[in-house]
Amino acid sequence: MPLFIRDERIDLSLSVRQLVQRYPHLEERAKALTSQPARTVEPKGFLYIQQREFAVTTPNDSSGATCLTHCDGSDTDTEVSMIISSVKSFFRNTEDGRLELHLVGGFNDDKGLSQDLTNHLLRAFDKQEDKVHLVTFCATELNDMVKNGIHVPIIYGIAVNVKTAEIFRATFQDHGPDEDIRSARTLTGGAMINIYDAKTEWLYIGPYYWMPLQFVDFWLEQGDEQILKKLSTSPLAEPPHFVTHIRSTLMFLKEHPFPENTLFVNKKSRVYKKNEEGLWERVLTDKM
Repeated sequence: MPLFIRDERIDLSLSVRQLVQRYPHLEERAKALTSQPARTVEPKGFLYIQQREFAVTTPNDSSGATCLTHCDGSDTDTEVSMIISSVKSFFRNTEDGRLELHLVGGFNDDKGLSQDLTNHLLRAFDKQEDKVHLVTFCATELNDMVKNGIHVPIIYGIAVNVKTAEIFRATFQDHGPDEDIRSARTLTGGAMINIYDAKTEWLYIGPYYWMPLQFVDFWLEQGDEQILKKLSTSPLAEPPHFVTHIRSTLMFLKEHPFPENTLFVNKKSRVYKKNEEGLWERVLTDKM
């Protein structure tokens, strides 16, 4: 079944501007989202999703499933099918409910990469067997502002309150657990992966495998400007911590060229669960 807006099939030949002219409520909803101040999300009771990761969960009353993911265009068709399948797996009968899509991210970058990814995502959801209803569209030019003559995103991060289904602008105090491992997997080409088991409420990291990164010493010797220019698709729009994050990931890859020997001994995942304070705590798998 195709992609819908208010029970009307979307014409994917429309540009973003034409789309919001036909459905002005999309622009109104996007403005409501971009105009709100970003809230700082604390680590308690929180699950952070990195690039090429997704997680599906439900509120305690199992009234619906929420999936949060960060797509970057690496394999969009496969990723969308995986996400839809994972959400549907929570329900024996999906006929009584509906699948709602909220797209947030991208901006008017000079290379047109955000526009291409947004179009690809819309086409991928349009190919699904189930009806998908586009509810929020805060992408490309609807998430764009000009700062010092440069186009940058308005929203860099979002969060979802699973209990209320509220979506809001967010910044995060913590990007873990195992931020370096997860970032290393992405930097070395890891594919989209589900990291969370909603039934056990456990977070699973790995086991991951990567080959020693070539020229890692060369990149670690480079200045900030060179790293920003060569290792970012949008150097002028990156957040302030980008270079520091990349350096940390490169150093981690240098220290762990063979993760199966140092991080995932005996091919075991690194498993986490929430403790009584709502913080992630490592589960020793040899006791499981």
